[in-house]
Amino acid sequence: MKRKLKLFFKVLFFLYLAVVLILCFSQFESTPNVPFTILGIPTDKVVHFCMFFPFPILAFLAFDRFTNNVSASLVFGFCTLVVGVLLAMGTEWGQATLTNYRSGDRMDLMADCLALLLSTVLVTVWDIVKQHRPCEKSSS
Repeated sequence: MKRKLKLFFKVLFFLYLAVVLILCFSQFESTPNVPFTILGIPTDKVVHFCMFFPFPILAFLAFDRFTNNVSASLVFGFCTLVVGVLLAMGTEWGQATLTNYRSGDRMDLMADCLALLLSTVLVTVWDIVKQHRPCEKSSS
């Protein structure tokens, strides 16, 4: 069962990446009317935050072997953050240089990185807390 679950999370992770790339590089003929800001934050930045927030969570579910020590959790979290930031930088660079209908935006990159950082911290803390929970003893 665990193997099927791991496979499911890996497939989900790669589907997520495909959706992010489609959203970042597709040219949409029309977009729905949405408010310019949400709680004073530009809607575009909220969308970027929401688009990159799942990356560390899905990466952890797909590739982490549920680390058994704090240092391994920290290394995995750091590597996940770096790969996520590289993906965010790549999408912004690609929009700026490979398309004539999109533009790269530093503030979009900042929203992406903020989402990645927050999500990575949450996943890493969850993994470390999980490691320090006392094992449940089964009653006979």
